[in-house]
Amino acid sequence: MTLASFLAYFVMSGMLAPIGIISGPMSELFNQSITDVTAQFSWLTVGNLTGAVLALFLFDWAPLKKLMVLVYALILLSLLSLNFAGDLTMIGVALGLVGICCGLGLVGAALVISRTYDAERRASMLVITDSCFSIAGFVCAGVATFLVARNFHWAGVYQFVAFVAAVILLLAVVSRFPATTVAEQNSAGRQRWPASVWCCLGALFLYTLGQYSMLWWLPNYAETSLGASREQAGKLVGLFWFGMFAAQLFVAWWVIRVGVRKLVMIAGVSTSLFSIPLWIYEDIAGLSVLAFFWGVANLSLLKIVLSFATQMLPLPSGRLVSSLLLGATVGTALSPWVTSQIVVATDNHFVLQFSTACYVTLTGLLFAATRLFRS
Repeated sequence: MTLASFLAYFVMSGMLAPIGIISGPMSELFNQSITDVTAQFSWLTVGNLTGAVLALFLFDWAPLKKLMVLVYALILLSLLSLNFAGDLTMIGVALGLVGICCGLGLVGAALVISRTYDAERRASMLVITDSCFSIAGFVCAGVATFLVARNFHWAGVYQFVAFVAAVILLLAVVSRFPATTVAEQNSAGRQRWPASVWCCLGALFLYTLGQYSMLWWLPNYAETSLGASREQAGKLVGLFWFGMFAAQLFVAWWVIRVGVRKLVMIAGVSTSLFSIPLWIYEDIAGLSVLAFFWGVANLSLLKIVLSFATQMLPLPSGRLVSSLLLGATVGTALSPWVTSQIVVATDNHFVLQFSTACYVTLTGLLFAATRLFRS
């Protein structure tokens, strides 16, 4: 059950991480501009947003086990269908269905961890889900780069993700899932959310918007402006995720030592500062090192903020967890369209600066949250 929850984050990351790498080959295959192809992935991200919204209600009445089995069966079938999709519309529909199911699956995974582990271990377990998200980004970006460099079909990397979805489906069928009591839901639903929770929700939105603004356009910037090969540019994404994974192995222990309140501020500042050299430094070899250290500097910020927000209520409800994840999902959902419009209006260098601006703003929101929240 816990392993299935971890792998749910692997699948979502595996869908997002290769976008900047496979968008070039897709552009050539379908004879469309790279901005049009990148915007097509809005089907995936808006679908993810839709799933997160549906999760606010579905998990109140549908059994968790049945939902997880259905969700990952649909993901598996949709990913397999990409091998036969002949135009962008068909691809968009398949990606949209995957997005909806991933949105539901992530909330289900977070609920499993919230119901299974107590407050002392919850933060560490949530960080481990981020580790799975990060290692998936590293692995899937590497797989995508390998396949694209050897002229394999652009959807090849998603067949690897389909295999992981099949594993989750099997685990969901054989595992026991925690039940949610009606009394607990009603009690939690009556709690009023303090302003600090809303600050955290806004920070989560800016985190994913800033992250994918950088990850989806850094490879294109390196290739078009710095003269990097497609393989070199693609490796930047993988190095970021590997850096995040390396840091999260440490953060899972460190968060218990220093506390969530201090760590959210450290992570916000470090993420902002380490994003700046990525749009200043112009050597591809050095940029690869900087991408790795930017990943390290993230310090599992998303799940640390999520854990921090759940401490602000005596009884963190499923709806609170769903809403916080929804904030992050909205940022992800808007990223393809927002960043495409920024690039059309400016260039692929300015959108990297926009990413840093998102991080600086979220750090301000986290500072406000730490001041407003008194444990």
